[in-house]
Amino acid sequence: MSEAINVEVPTVGESISEVQIGQWLKQEGEWVSEGEDLVEIETEKASVQIPSPASGTLQGILKASEDFATVGEVIASITPSEKPAGGTSEQAPASEQAPASEQAPASEPDAASESAAATEDAENTPVTSVAAKFVMPAAQRLLDEHGLDSANIPATGPGGRLLKEDVLNFVASQTATAKTSTPSPPAPPKAAPAVPSTLPAAQTRSLAVDSTVQTHRSEEIKPLSMLRRTIAARLVEAQQTAALLTTFNEIDMQPVMSIRKKYQDRFVERHGVKLGFMSFFAKAAVEALRRYPAVNAEVQGDHVLYRHYQDIGVAIGGGKGLVVPVLRNVERMTFAEIELAIGAFAKKASENRIQADDLIGGTFTISNGGVYGSLLSTPIVNPPQSGILGLHSIQQRPIAVDGNVVIRPMMYVALTYDHRIVDGREAVGFLKTIKDVIEDPSRLFLEL
Repeated sequence: MSEAINVEVPTVGESISEVQIGQWLKQEGEWVSEGEDLVEIETEKASVQIPSPASGTLQGILKASEDFATVGEVIASITPSEKPAGGTSEQAPASEQAPASEQAPASEPDAASESAAATEDAENTPVTSVAAKFVMPAAQRLLDEHGLDSANIPATGPGGRLLKEDVLNFVASQTATAKTSTPSPPAPPKAAPAVPSTLPAAQTRSLAVDSTVQTHRSEEIKPLSMLRRTIAARLVEAQQTAALLTTFNEIDMQPVMSIRKKYQDRFVERHGVKLGFMSFFAKAAVEALRRYPAVNAEVQGDHVLYRHYQDIGVAIGGGKGLVVPVLRNVERMTFAEIELAIGAFAKKASENRIQADDLIGGTFTISNGGVYGSLLSTPIVNPPQSGILGLHSIQQRPIAVDGNVVIRPMMYVALTYDHRIVDGREAVGFLKTIKDVIEDPSRLFLEL
């Protein structure tokens, strides 16, 4: 037999020493081909898939989903082998393989007994949409905790895998079914004595609710994901090391909305992507960063690093949380290139395919809380950056224009900045530049 080959946690970044196991994509005992993804791991910056180092059978999974492991640690092994005949090494569990004597009955039942047996089997056999082909480690732990059989739970994972979420959904549905199907207690016999009138009312009420209170007081302890741990550490770092201050303004979005409405169809036809608000704000930020370079700078000890390029991070909600991929050299990008890049990042984030290189090196950040309905907020800078622009929801509000009250689509914007190197005058001027450019986009082309 060939010697087993270890599956180790690879180096996934210069400063990353620990990862969290995500989801095993292959089941122990399953045959895999070389280069095929075995497991997802979560780093502090992105999700990474570990491929199989050889073709063979996956053995000895040492780390379950949500466990932590260090770089270089062995988490499983592969026993090299040829692909089994028939294209797979999967075998039905012993409990599912009926003895030969059961598979070939000695006599054929008559129609009546066969119908009765079928009816009885239908009543006693649980119905599942997809039988679990493989049980993921996290799902198996839940099965053991609740004393459940995987054959009774529909599997929704790829390749018929039973996921932890499948078990949780099954438990929740069973609990709900039990509550709705529990028959009302029978009426007491006529001869039963009534409750003494001297029993306190509070005590009689407690007798009725004690049985239901416990079912709503469950608790669960789960480790913070690598992403949340990193976010927490960086936010605390920002609060402890930088002198953060936020200034606000509001923008009339009517001019930009009119441009989008006028040119949207032609833009989509030519570039294959919709013209959004973010490309306008990214371009406006470039202009503001050029005028106020301290907002684009970084404190390094007793020195300040000024950058003469604009790498702007754009906050995007993904499968594992908020990530901030970076648009490189936005000052050189067109509106279409910005929209295409943001769309590509959004797709990668939804599929947990954002890589560490996508998140490194931003000089400024734009966060759009308006897509979630936020009206106003004070965003926190992403260290070691010195500024972040917060966008919010657009609302129809009355404003004064040329002495008249009109209704306009208005947006509050916020700039949080590091007061160590950015003065209040610069911060207000920066946000005023954003407002001027968005309310009159022609300034972008006239350099006004």
